[in-house]
Amino acid sequence: MTKQKKNRIYVIGLATAQQFADEGAYVFITGRRQEALDSAVKRIVIKEEKGKLDILFANTGVAGSMPLQSITKEFYDNIFNINVKGVLFTVQKALPPLNEGASIILNASFVSIKGTPGSSVYFASKAAVRSFARCFCVDLKERKIRVNAEVSKFIVDRLTSSTVLGRLGHPIEIAKAVVFLASDDNSYVTGIELFVDGGAGQI
Repeated sequence: MTKQKKNRIYVIGLATAQQFADEGAYVFITGRRQEALDSAVKRIVIKEEKGKLDILFANTGVAGSMPLQSITKEFYDNIFNINVKGVLFTVQKALPPLNEGASIILNASFVSIKGTPGSSVYFASKAAVRSFARCFCVDLKERKIRVNAEVSKFIVDRLTSSTVLGRLGHPIEIAKAVVFLASDDNSYVTGIELFVDGGAGQI
């Protein structure tokens, strides 16, 4: 994954954290890169620890392409460890402090329903995240925890022309969709995939 694409994942996470903070939420941020975390803390007012969670946004991902005949174990493991294992165990570790009626949003991708050459591993990892949303909401129904997948097209430069709107999404557009999925306005919606992709996944 290029530095530019890594930065875009960070920008989506930062914009979402900022949007939640602007809405009055207490925001906690985790991540793999200390530099990015330090920068986020400077931009967002982080309140004292509360001990319970109402919302979890699992925003993680790396992309990459490799022809089927060339796929290596290392390439596969890198993508699946971050995109699939990372999401699974982030959600699992967050379960004890999640309140009844909490909301979990997984950052998926419209590529889970597409197919392009050399993309099988990455696309499959995002299909797994989509499946997580369907299964987790059933696993957690007794706790009334809603689970949805927010589908962004923000990081896929080469497919800009395939959007109906003819542009990439802005981080704030992704952030507002996440805040909606987490809000009481969305209280009767669970297990869905909300495409925030300029129409690319539908047209």
